[in-house]
Amino acid sequence: MEKKFDIVVIGSGVGGMAAASGLASAGKKVAIIEEDLWGGTCPNRGCDPKKVLVSAVEAIDRAQQLQGKGLETVPHVNWTELMAFKKTFTAPVPKQSKESLESSGVETFTGKAEFINSQTLKVNEDKLKAEHFVIATGARPSLLDIEGKKHFLNSNDFLSLPEMPDTITLVGGGYISFEFAAIANAAGAKVHVIQHNDSPLKAFDRELVDLLMEQLEAKGVTFHLNIEVSKIEATSNGYSLSDDSDFQLDSDLVFCTTGRIPNTEALALENAGVEWDKKGITVNDSLQTSNPAIFAIGDVLSKTQPKLTPVSSFEADYLVSHLTGQNTKPISYPSIPTMVFSGPKLAQVGVTPETAANNENDYELSTIDASKWFSYRRLNEAISKIKVVTDKKTGLLVGATCLNNEADELINYFSQLIEQKVTAAAVSKHIFAYPTIASDLSYFYS
Repeated sequence: MEKKFDIVVIGSGVGGMAAASGLASAGKKVAIIEEDLWGGTCPNRGCDPKKVLVSAVEAIDRAQQLQGKGLETVPHVNWTELMAFKKTFTAPVPKQSKESLESSGVETFTGKAEFINSQTLKVNEDKLKAEHFVIATGARPSLLDIEGKKHFLNSNDFLSLPEMPDTITLVGGGYISFEFAAIANAAGAKVHVIQHNDSPLKAFDRELVDLLMEQLEAKGVTFHLNIEVSKIEATSNGYSLSDDSDFQLDSDLVFCTTGRIPNTEALALENAGVEWDKKGITVNDSLQTSNPAIFAIGDVLSKTQPKLTPVSSFEADYLVSHLTGQNTKPISYPSIPTMVFSGPKLAQVGVTPETAANNENDYELSTIDASKWFSYRRLNEAISKIKVVTDKKTGLLVGATCLNNEADELINYFSQLIEQKVTAAAVSKHIFAYPTIASDLSYFYS
């Protein structure tokens, strides 16, 4: 059956849902297609369930820090109960997401979307024609192409583990690896992290990454740097990993955490004249592909901005305004905070310490040991280090990186100060609840 729409959205993740419902609210006739779980990665098997599991890390860290400071015992993680709690968040998502779209007037289709030509795609037995298409198919976990790669588990598997084994190994040194390492360690597993070079979390400040690794190592996480795993094989007790030299490691389970790859292959983009590269679909500054009728948003894009849930939402909001004629300007991204929910947490936004150090005439870089500040000392945190970058001409904050257990809260304050160009004088005139993380903000201006 052939059906016609104003706009067809492919993918029901955060970006796709926001685009579809926003366009429908603006009076457009909209359809949306989902091949897998309605709601996409983030609420089903991504940032939301991960953060539920991180709650256990936070509780364990807080209790360990206050040992001998008023607390006598550290709680034990009951993995089965924790996973059951996680499912209370994830289980309702597909049904609620689909119903939410339909209640907003969007027609839903379940199945694989494949372009027939530049104005038509196929879903099951239906052919959908539209004036515009929005590709929001996201990304999926990548797997190293090594001997025995069939034995790898991925991030989806980790977030669905029925029980935590004695030993797990994470191959890859990105944010997923560090977050899973902290979760598994808090749950009592012996954790190994293998990185092919000596620069894990390469997008973050080197000094603070080293300090984070030291903290995780103190808890029992083992890092293996400059190891290029070339083989994984099943054994009688689990799995064995090896390289082309003398490295060998046994583990109950092995997870590949080497990043994510865009979901482009099944779309038959060549039939629609849409160009892409290994990082994803290429777009212009209006999120328009090489086919003027087709746009793309979210993690499926080939872009320099971080592939994060709020970035997808931001792009969806822009696209709604663009396709409804409310905004004809190019998309302009604000400073985007990035976060590693490990133990402690690591976050950064804006101008990095490395950029500041390489441009001393423009920026001033300050490194602050805040471990003795009341906000952190009252929790007996082992480390709290913050690096702030100020513009020498204006004195405004333009960048920040922080390592402590409150980094997720602190980095959002920094983002607001940077984007709104808040001066030190303006901060000093604001009365914050005291003592809180916010009441420390004025101390970060040099």
